[in-house]
Amino acid sequence: MSIRLRLTAWYSGILFITLLAFSLAVYGFVHLYTYDELKSRIQQQYNKIRPVPTINEDGSMGFTPDRSSTMRMEEADLYVQSYTYQNERTWLSDNMRLRGLEFEVPTVSKAKKEQGFKKKNVAGYPFIVYQDFVYTQDNQIYGWLQVGAYTGSIEKTLARLKSILFTGSLATLIIASTLGLFLARKSMKPIQTVADAANQIQKGTDLSVRIEYDGPQDEIGRLIGTFNGMLERTEGFYKELDDAYAAQRRFVSDASHELRTPLTTIRGNVDLLHKIWSGSPSERPDMDEETLKQIVVEAVGDISDEAKRMSRLLSDMLSLARADTGQTFEKDPIALQPLIEEVVRRANFLPRKAEWHAGDFSVLNGVYVEGNRDYLQQMLFIFIENGFKYTPEGEVRLDVILYKGQVGIRFSDTGIGMDKDEIPYIFERFYRADQSRGVTEGTGLGLSIAKWIIDVHEGSVEVVTRRGEGSTFIVWLPTIFAPPLE
Repeated sequence: MSIRLRLTAWYSGILFITLLAFSLAVYGFVHLYTYDELKSRIQQQYNKIRPVPTINEDGSMGFTPDRSSTMRMEEADLYVQSYTYQNERTWLSDNMRLRGLEFEVPTVSKAKKEQGFKKKNVAGYPFIVYQDFVYTQDNQIYGWLQVGAYTGSIEKTLARLKSILFTGSLATLIIASTLGLFLARKSMKPIQTVADAANQIQKGTDLSVRIEYDGPQDEIGRLIGTFNGMLERTEGFYKELDDAYAAQRRFVSDASHELRTPLTTIRGNVDLLHKIWSGSPSERPDMDEETLKQIVVEAVGDISDEAKRMSRLLSDMLSLARADTGQTFEKDPIALQPLIEEVVRRANFLPRKAEWHAGDFSVLNGVYVEGNRDYLQQMLFIFIENGFKYTPEGEVRLDVILYKGQVGIRFSDTGIGMDKDEIPYIFERFYRADQSRGVTEGTGLGLSIAKWIIDVHEGSVEVVTRRGEGSTFIVWLPTIFAPPLE
């Protein structure tokens, strides 16, 4: 059974119970009020009757109601009957004699149980009768007095009321159930729309589907809003996952490309050495021993260089793989001054064509950062080596800035520079500017690794560059302060 049918059934059931209780209450109130009023009227008239004693022909004593009382009761449409137990004589009011009516008179022993109001059926007509004994002055029972009223009209009214209540309740229940089903279907329509949208998404791959809803922000409105929000987040996750897959495919393709070149060089040189050392005399190059020795040395050198290049590439890829898996490293307070001075000293031995200048690092005395020494050194060398690679002439400079609880490590060069539209891509893996691709050595992974190290250290990097005029990188790291170094 669907929700709308269950809601309609519950609603109809509650309405049925409510209508039944209301109808019973109305009928009971009308019934009680009508009969109570009639009983009160009969009781009042009964109390006003004055029995008149009579002596019958046989000398026995009897009684009859006084004439004024009976006339008044007949005008009030009441019926009076008296009975004398001594002579077993019955007296009837005129309206009873005319209609041929007579109430049943019980024996004395039985009458004691039937005192008060009783419903009776007389000649097929319904009556309510108040009956009680008539006593002599010495409290002896000598008669039985009954005053009744015809209740047929009341019974018809109550029957008509019962019919009206039943018919009205039934009609109300049918109308309410029909309207309830209509409203339930209308109220559940947005939910059906949600189900249809979910089914459409399940069968297809279109996560851009949204549910149109311009109704009130009730429970259904909030449900649709939540569902649309969930779809939006799911679409975002799906796009991120799709971008991640695309980046992974691009990464694998670029890695394969970068590995193919050194492998090809190594294989070519190995084939050449194989021909020289173990080939047949006809396959060996026709040249003197000194030339062959020089070729062998060059081939071995090429193999060594390419092996080192592959080792660096694999090391960089391993670092990025760790970054992708969310791996971090232990961080301790690191004194910046000795760290940077050590990097500057070692940088003097790196191959370069540009001039190398280092600033004054005394301002870093007592300045610490929370980080990992090895990774910070790796990050510094990446920016320095980049400056050397892309500055065929000119200078490369390293200095530092302190500003509002941060230290800025500035790498500036006067090299080939870049266009501004390339800046968003330089930290992507394997990205290399077109101008430098194929001209300078490199895999395009260094800046990606540097950016990961900066992020883990909760830092940031600024880039200022211009093609043909050089580039400036400023790495900002949060600092902690300690007493100056001795």
